[in-house]
Amino acid sequence: MNVLFINSIGKDKFGGGEKWMVNAAKGLTERGHNVVMASRKNSRLLKYAAEKGVQTRVMTIRGDISPLATLKIASWMKQHETDVLICNLNKDVRVAGLAARLVGRPVVLARHGMLLCSKKWKHKISLTRLTDGIITNSKTIKAAYAQYGWFDDNFVKVIYNGLNIPEHVEPFDFASRYPGKKIIYSAGRLSKQKGFEYLIIAASMLASRRNDLLFAISGEGKLEQPLKQMVAEYELKKSFIFLGFTADIYPYLKGCDLFVLPSLFEGMPNVVMEAMAMQKPVIATDVNGARELMGATGKSPECDTGLIIPSKDPEALARGIKKFIDNPEALEACGKAGYERVKNMFTMEAMVDNLEEHLRNKIAEKTGGQ
Repeated sequence: MNVLFINSIGKDKFGGGEKWMVNAAKGLTERGHNVVMASRKNSRLLKYAAEKGVQTRVMTIRGDISPLATLKIASWMKQHETDVLICNLNKDVRVAGLAARLVGRPVVLARHGMLLCSKKWKHKISLTRLTDGIITNSKTIKAAYAQYGWFDDNFVKVIYNGLNIPEHVEPFDFASRYPGKKIIYSAGRLSKQKGFEYLIIAASMLASRRNDLLFAISGEGKLEQPLKQMVAEYELKKSFIFLGFTADIYPYLKGCDLFVLPSLFEGMPNVVMEAMAMQKPVIATDVNGARELMGATGKSPECDTGLIIPSKDPEALARGIKKFIDNPEALEACGKAGYERVKNMFTMEAMVDNLEEHLRNKIAEKTGGQ
C-alpha cells in the first residue's frame, strides 16, 4: 500500500496524536508498505518521524480552504499513486481530503484521537463527503459520534493505541536529588486541557498536613508561567517542580511512585498507557478512554490498575493520592496489573495489525475488491 499521513499541527506542537501517527507510519513501513508523513516545514513532528525512520514530506496547510495547497497535494498523490490518505485535523480533511477526491483513487480516513467535531453542518459535510471513515481509539468517541446520526455503524473504527514496552529503562534518580520524598509524577502540555491547576490545589491540600511529597510535571506550553506563579502563591516551590519538555518520559515514570492524569478531556491518553507499562499505579480523571485503558468497569472508581476520579475535583485527587502513596502493597499490585494489561491488550503489534487490516478492507470497499 502507498499511504500518506498528513498533519498540519503547529511546527512546535507535538502530542499523543502526533506520536500515534509516527508509530502507525513506522509500523506500516516495517511491514513493507510505502509510507510518507507530511507536515509543516521544520516541524517537531517531521523531525521525530525522520528519527524513527519514516519518510517525510513538507506539505503546508494553513486554513480550511486553500486551492493551491489542494492542487499541489492532488498532484503529489496522483504521481505517487496514493492508496490511503490519513488526515489529522479538520482542515487537513478539507484541503487534502478534497485533493484525494479530485484524484479519485485514495481512501480518505480522518484520525480522531479525541472529539474533533461537533454537530455542525461544516463538520457533517467534511466528514460525509470528503472521507470514507474515521479511525478513533475509544469506544466513548465512537458512541458520541453515533448520536449524530451521520454515519453507519462501520464508518467509525476503534483501533486502540499501541505501545512498545522498552526492555530496559534506567529510572530517574529522584532519591538523590530529593531524599526522603515520595514522588507523584504527571506529564503533558501545560494547557487548560490537562488540568494541572487542580493538581496544584491537591498538592497544597496535602502539603498542609505533610512534607514528604514531591510533585513533578514534564511538559511545556502557554500556561507555564501562570502555573509556576500558582505554585509560588500556594508556597509549594520546595515540593512542586516543572521538568520542562521531556522527549523520553520513561525514566521519570520508572523513578516515580505514582502517576496522576488530572486532564479535563482526552481521547485515549497514551501517557497513562506508558505509566502502566512502567508498572506504576495510575490516578486518572474520568475522561474519554481512561476507563477502557485502565480496565474500570461500570461506574466504580476503583480498578485493578488504579483509581478513576472526577475531573476538576482537587479534593478527590488529594484523597486518591493519600489512598495510594502510603500503601506500598497497593502501589505494587496496581503497577503489576497495569503492566499485564498493556502487555496483553495494547501492544504496538496489535495496533498495527488492526490498522493494516482496516486499510486493506477500506481499499477493497472502494475498489469493489479488485
